[in-house]
Amino acid sequence: MEKKNKEHECKCGQNCDCGSTCSCNEEKNKKNKKDNNELKKLKDQNKELTDKVLRLSAEIQNIGKRHSDEMANALKYEGIDLIKKLLPIVDNFERAIAMDTSVNEKYLEGYKMIYTNMLNILESIGVKEVDCQDKEFDPNTMEAIMTEHVDGVDPNYVLIVLQKGYIYKDKIIRHAFVKVSE
Repeated sequence: MEKKNKEHECKCGQNCDCGSTCSCNEEKNKKNKKDNNELKKLKDQNKELTDKVLRLSAEIQNIGKRHSDEMANALKYEGIDLIKKLLPIVDNFERAIAMDTSVNEKYLEGYKMIYTNMLNILESIGVKEVDCQDKEFDPNTMEAIMTEHVDGVDPNYVLIVLQKGYIYKDKIIRHAFVKVSE
């Protein structure tokens, strides 16, 4: 006996053979698979773009931080060129003051006043002398110009400061020239 397929109206409004797969369901399944594939692709693209935005945002923040640090350093050491130009004048005043005092006492007093004023101004803006007399040689703040063996003095100690060194805030702007024991 043969079974007759009964036709019935499918939900999609078409007449379908009973027991057979509705063609509209096949189309829906194909469309759902296609939609799922597109959705997956879109989600992957969204994730990639989100990651890219996060990386770029972090990079922009790093650039901003570097720029701020560079500007802070530039402002911190803004007067360094002027100070470097003033230091030879300070050296010349020291030489003039060290000269024979019998030459002219009044000139010497004037030099001392000007010299003291210059040192006070330099100190007020953050310039300090490198303290190195009778200290152990420090290559970070000193430059050994000469060496000499002296009995009773340990090696690598400063014997004479030939030219003073200076530090501006926390940066060495001129190394001290020194004579060091061997």
